[in-house]
Amino acid sequence: MKLGVVGMGWVGASVAASILHKGVASELLLNDLREELAEGEAMDLAHGSSFYPTATVRAASIEDMIDADAVIIAAGKGGGPEESRLDLLRINAAIIKGIAERLAGMRGLLVILTNPVDVMTRIAAEASGLPFARVIGTGTMLDTARLRSTLGTSLAIEPRSIHAQVVGEHGDSEVVLWSSARLGGLPLRKWPGWDRNNEQAIATEVRTAAYEIIARKGATNHAIGLVTAALLKWTLSGARRIVTVSRMQEGTAGLRDVAISLPTIVGSKGATKVIEPEMDGDEREALERSAEVLRRAYEAMQ
Repeated sequence: MKLGVVGMGWVGASVAASILHKGVASELLLNDLREELAEGEAMDLAHGSSFYPTATVRAASIEDMIDADAVIIAAGKGGGPEESRLDLLRINAAIIKGIAERLAGMRGLLVILTNPVDVMTRIAAEASGLPFARVIGTGTMLDTARLRSTLGTSLAIEPRSIHAQVVGEHGDSEVVLWSSARLGGLPLRKWPGWDRNNEQAIATEVRTAAYEIIARKGATNHAIGLVTAALLKWTLSGARRIVTVSRMQEGTAGLRDVAISLPTIVGSKGATKVIEPEMDGDEREALERSAEVLRRAYEAMQ
């Protein structure tokens, strides 16, 4: 598989390393506005080739990635500890639009990591002209992983045994679907000792996790690198996993004209089938509010 990563900051470098360790790519192309940075990262990663599945790594232009199986965009300004993801909107919108236009006609998948990822996914889909299914934002995959990790610690259960999801915006209006969360087929809210009064505190911890990390180390990068490598493995292998990625919606759960996360089947043709999850009335209203937040953010740029 030929993969490209555009943007070699903290996130792009972690994505590249995770891809190599996961064995997803046989050829990995790296690009950055600072050419010497992409070259240096390629050299550094290539020197570790004895310790990951066989792959070549080199710096390349964006145009070299047109025939890639997938291109990951991690370029743009990262958030500070006092900035929301939507604060980054105008700066990163111009960057993503320019890159996506250069990738118009590409044959593979376009995966967006740059924040605010939902709005950037919409911009990339429109600027590239690619089918909606082939432009995928990582969305709330990481939020869902954070939720399962937090619940796993609280309940002393392996996180992969916990079926709970975060949908909506990857950001302050995201929605935890408590009503459909399950462990071993048992609803979380019927789990022995579970206290619904703790749900708001857990949701806040998940929602603000990135701000806490940024305040301590300046960026979040390793977990999103792992998320992206897993997403690529599942899509490019045709595994048809169900994950909470962001893509332009075409009517599921009544949502249109917005890129937002819902459970979605991903495979070799991209994010093909969006699933309407079980939601109670409050969760459905919260999802609709989240979609409206993202629509307003997009329209503010027009």
